Amino acid sequence: MTSRARTAALCAALALLALPTAPTAPAVAAPGPWTAVPAPGGRKGPTAEDRSAFYLEGAPGTVFEDKLSLVNPGDRPRTIELRGTGPWISLAAARVSVPPRTRADVPLTVSVPAGLGPGDHAAAVVASGEGRLVRVPMAVRVSGAALSALSVERVRVTGTGGAAVIRYSLVNRGNTTLAPRLAVRAEGLFGELLRRPATNVPAELPPGRSVRLTEKWPDAPRLDRVRVSVTATAPDGVHASASGSYTPLPWLAPSLAVLGGLAVAGVAVRLVRRRRGARP
Repeated sequence: MTSRARTAALCAALALLALPTAPTAPAVAAPGPWTAVPAPGGRKGPTAEDRSAFYLEGAPGTVFEDKLSLVNPGDRPRTIELRGTGPWISLAAARVSVPPRTRADVPLTVSVPAGLGPGDHAAAVVASGEGRLVRVPMAVRVSGAALSALSVERVRVTGTGGAAVIRYSLVNRGNTTLAPRLAVRAEGLFGELLRRPATNVPAELPPGRSVRLTEKWPDAPRLDRVRVSVTATAPDGVHASASGSYTPLPWLAPSLAVLGGLAVAGVAVRLVRRRRGARP
């Protein structure tokens, strides 16, 4: 190759390197999944500052109206199923098809029964579709005089020794949500055997709710007659208690009674024989 040809080839290569390259398209984040939240006020879309749950308050017989916002940021339609967890909730549609990059507001009504007592009631609107489930909480407060009432029921002990378990039920019989504290106490024939706070107690107990609770007692006595008591106390001072008896060996007391009866009978027979032998 001549020097002139080499020079021409070098110039051509430099020209190719100097050509502007096509700009690389920036990475575009995939749109997020569909969302379900309480509808915001006005025509604006839902934001992080909007409410995350429905909060409704009114007298018995009130009918509340609200909306649920379904947002589809994707590039294809989404079909979403809707339902309420309580009979008070009525949705305008049970199935909604949301077009791409669209927000759909679904009207709903909450009808509070006329004879319902005051207090707090929990429910939810559940949206599901394409493997995704969103639960939108709903808190309904029925106005009126608040009444706090608790009861502890069916206290008993099952098992013996290390397998002993204290079982009982806790019931909220008022119309307000309570956060009770519980204490367990056991008293035997020779003194106190157990005194401690209960475990596995729910943080909140809604009105009308009943829960069954258990308390392990690994060091329960094997020979004793025990009285087990459970006391529940609410922050406003309302308290309730109940107790039950526990005999690890239920046959022990009847057996002792029989043995005692036999001993008394034996003593009586001996006395009778001595009296007869002492007669002339």
